[in-house]
Amino acid sequence: MAERLLSGTLSQPDVALELTLRPALFAEFVGQPKVKERLEIAVEAARQRKEPLDHILLSGPPGLGKTTLANILAKAMGANLRSTSGPTIEKAGDLAGLLTNLEEGDVLFIDEIHRLQKTIEEYLYPAMEDFKLDIIIDQGPNARSVRLSLPRFTLIGATTRSGLLTAPLLTRFGIRERLDYYGAEDLQQIVLRSARLLAVEVNPTGALEVARRSRGTPRIANNLLRRVRDYAQVRGDGRISAEIADRALAILEIDQNGLDEMDKRILETIVAKFGGGPVGVNSLAVAVGEEPDTLEEVYEPYLIMEGYLKRTAQGRVATALSYQKLGLKAAQGNQPGLF
Repeated sequence: MAERLLSGTLSQPDVALELTLRPALFAEFVGQPKVKERLEIAVEAARQRKEPLDHILLSGPPGLGKTTLANILAKAMGANLRSTSGPTIEKAGDLAGLLTNLEEGDVLFIDEIHRLQKTIEEYLYPAMEDFKLDIIIDQGPNARSVRLSLPRFTLIGATTRSGLLTAPLLTRFGIRERLDYYGAEDLQQIVLRSARLLAVEVNPTGALEVARRSRGTPRIANNLLRRVRDYAQVRGDGRISAEIADRALAILEIDQNGLDEMDKRILETIVAKFGGGPVGVNSLAVAVGEEPDTLEEVYEPYLIMEGYLKRTAQGRVATALSYQKLGLKAAQGNQPGLF
């Protein structure tokens, strides 16, 4: 249960509920103040000039609000939003169909844009820069290239791994913003807002208890709020206090630092099976029974941010804080400063 919550995988009812909790306006969006301010300025300037926004790249770990910001930007511009994702665009014809169906000022949102095939990515270059699309008609000796004009549109790309984007694609985004993990105070405000939308009574200390165990991620905070709501409804009087939240999160095996069972398994594996590291991500993934991509994108960022793990050229290394967390004494070679 806890692993599903932290990975952000939702059931169909939860997906529908997630949409209702998303803010629709900049004024409702909590956190990321510098990013929000810069985007608001870009929107206002584009509206004054009566032009579409520049192409925008939003990067950062999963669940921080990239899709939400894309929706807010489209609404602020009064534009239609067309959404897709990198893996679903399997051939150039798929991309051509999306682009030719756009209208003037529309926003095309491509989630996980780093997973676009390179051959398809090249079709985006003239579309983004010149609003032209080159397509090949027929095959063999009858093949010929036809250039189509496209309406001026805005491409918003979202990625959890901006390092995998090619330089030619990166440079075509006029606006590039990175979203960072949220502080507990911002997450507390998000939990309180979501609780109002869900008609759940929660006091500030209960909201803070959920917030500080949410790994700095709004999506996880909302997921945990739903599960704590269930516990409060079945085992309490429906109200969420700090005590109720603590009990509910204990059942989910999420500790005071926001670490779940998989986090602890990762740390224990590095320490017990690999002597504290270094260990490669593929070996670690096999040892804990998880996919390497999931380790890199879901679990490692938080463990690294909180100081439990170091990522070196040789592999992953457990820090002294990991040993302290597990109640173990670090070996001499694993003392701070000796990595």
